[in-house]
Amino acid sequence: MTSSPRRMLVVEDDDVLRRRLARAFRERGFEVEEAEDEAAAKRAADIAAFHCAVVDLRLGDASGLDVVGELLARLPSASVVVLTGYGSIATALEAVRLGARHYLTKPADVDEILAALAGERPDARAYPEAVPTLARVEWEHINRVLADCGGNISRAARVLGIHRRSLQRKLAKIPSSR
Repeated sequence: MTSSPRRMLVVEDDDVLRRRLARAFRERGFEVEEAEDEAAAKRAADIAAFHCAVVDLRLGDASGLDVVGELLARLPSASVVVLTGYGSIATALEAVRLGARHYLTKPADVDEILAALAGERPDARAYPEAVPTLARVEWEHINRVLADCGGNISRAARVLGIHRRSLQRKLAKIPSSR
């Protein structure tokens, strides 16, 4: 008797990345369903049960954290890994609180994602030993607020309580790597 392939859901709004991840997981024996947004992920979870899911944190205007909550409400035994290009401590904590197994920053390769889904520590890069610098935390916060303000620098400056020119100077600086 052969075992059925493990079913995986890949939720990513970047078409190229979603297809590459899906192909790589298929090559490793997974049956993969792809979803480009929150609505497609919900439809997929209603139709089939998944063993695991890889969810992008930012899905256009939606949050991948909403998808994590919805998926785990429908499939409580599924393993979920959140991928993001905009990592922050706050969103990592929220993802884990919602039930995600791990939170990885992009670029993450398929082997790292599979290790995270299995509950293993993917690699040291995903979990830095050092605390992020204040400059890095400030840069992440500024960019998060700017994204929440739709890229409007004047509005983001008002929300942050700083002058618009000061915000522009901070945005022009290259963030530290940690």
